[in-house]
Amino acid sequence: MKFSDLFELRGTLEKKPSTIIAIMGFILLMLTWQSMSWFKWVPESLLPSPVSVFSSFKELHFKEELVRNCLYSIKLNMFGYAEAIAIAVPLGFIIGLFPVVRVATDKYIKALRFLPLAAATGLFISWFHIGDNMKVQFLAASIIVYLIPVVIQRIDDTENVYVHTAFTLGANKFQTIFTVFFPSVLSRIIDDIRILVAISWTYITIAEALNMTNGIGMLAVQCGRKCRIDMVFAILLLIAALGFIQDILFKEIDKVVNKHKYS
Repeated sequence: MKFSDLFELRGTLEKKPSTIIAIMGFILLMLTWQSMSWFKWVPESLLPSPVSVFSSFKELHFKEELVRNCLYSIKLNMFGYAEAIAIAVPLGFIIGLFPVVRVATDKYIKALRFLPLAAATGLFISWFHIGDNMKVQFLAASIIVYLIPVVIQRIDDTENVYVHTAFTLGANKFQTIFTVFFPSVLSRIIDDIRILVAISWTYITIAEALNMTNGIGMLAVQCGRKCRIDMVFAILLLIAALGFIQDILFKEIDKVVNKHKYS
């Protein structure tokens, strides 16, 4: 590997040097973070040292039931995501494929992305009462408003040559949907869904803070109120780790469902 390869535009590195650089980057980050604590560049009350943060996991586990709260948040996340996909994908196909539906709804659907859902929590409590179902509906809504426009865009991205070929071979509209549009959208939409996972983890703290009963989002709010900044950082790192694991799982699912992308 040449030194210039490290700075090649949109370049890629081999697995071994890539792993070494990633490890070095992590070590440099931890040393920089720890140095800020050693030399008092930032007060401990604002930025606890990595030693303090990782040490707080023990207390979180034994005193704050970290595992139970973590599993609860994962459950909410999965239910919310499953519901969002079940609603957004069919709606996106209907809006994206049929002009009459698109003209009637497209602008309003896209405008939903700009709604501050955090300010609408009172509506969700009124509609679904305060409980797990309300939290799932809130998380699902927070994903749906972004996922529907993405599905519509992926339909638009489907190349016309495949559509024309299907019609030339005698396929009707419904056959074209299932043999051309559905495979084309599915091969791309998994990447979009994987990226949108971050949105549900962003909103989960808001959902769990509404009744403060369970979840790592609720736990983060409680620790913040107690000024346990080390625990807050620990929970944030855990959420980032969970999101990273979900990202890997979605990639593996994509490899199974869309094998042609990796051949």
